[in-house]
Amino acid sequence: MATSPFKFLQEVREETRKVTWPSRKETMITTAMVFVMVAISSIFFLVADQLIRIAVTFVLGIGS
Repeated sequence: MATSPFKFLQEVREETRKVTWPSRKETMITTAMVFVMVAISSIFFLVADQLIRIAVTFVLGIGS
């Protein structure tokens, strides 16, 4: 069942009209939430990495 490119583009336009696009406020809130989660994740992995480094250094006796 081959569809012509023109028909395909018509269908794409019809589907994009059905999309509920977020408002500017919703987009800004979501973006802020992403940045906050990135910051929290970065701090978590920094702390976890330092704890693992300290544990490995202690177990292997490196730097003593």
